[in-house]
Amino acid sequence: MTRNTLRSLALGLAALALLLAFNGEGRGCPPPLCQPFEIGDARSLPWDGDEWRAVKTDYDINRLVEDTLAILGPETPVIARMETLRRATIYAVWAMIDEEVGVEVKDLKIARELLTRLQTRAREAKGKAEALALFDLGYLVENYRRATRKADRAGLIGELDGYGLIVKAIGLRGPDPEMEFAAALITPEPKRDEHQQHVKKAFAGAMVNERLARNLAKYFKR
Repeated sequence: MTRNTLRSLALGLAALALLLAFNGEGRGCPPPLCQPFEIGDARSLPWDGDEWRAVKTDYDINRLVEDTLAILGPETPVIARMETLRRATIYAVWAMIDEEVGVEVKDLKIARELLTRLQTRAREAKGKAEALALFDLGYLVENYRRATRKADRAGLIGELDGYGLIVKAIGLRGPDPEMEFAAALITPEPKRDEHQQHVKKAFAGAMVNERLARNLAKYFKR
């Protein structure tokens, strides 16, 4: 995809920003869990196809926490981090309430362990690592918020503000259109005034980021 093509796509999308609607696939699935991100050759958790809940049914979920942390290294692109945390949420949380996932999960033990490990990492991270650690924690919290029943939510994430953590991460990291994309995805519901600003900043970044351009085109439509 050429630079001119990317620019045309980004500008065209930006012109429609106020008319955008969330394009979630999979009825009954809360966005943005229900549509995989395009991550190219980037590493992520084991998956078995293009469908949004296409888990590897033979995956040992007891490895999920360590595998997720190993993937979320400093070189992993933000959108690949988003896909990894999406997959982790499907395995550890969504599988409890959706039998079609095909993985038996009886409780939120693994989900809690992953959250606790990311909280510890965010507290201890310094320098450039802090922004990514805060982002990962914030994005996981927002995934959990959408995947859990109301009765389970309070006990799992409590008063954690995933969006606030992502905003803090953006402030520490500096302009990052992929993080803006993440913020745009989680702000339509509950509706926030900042949503359109995140959308516009993500679109602007698509001019020089082919991976982001592909995912924007997938997630937003007229």
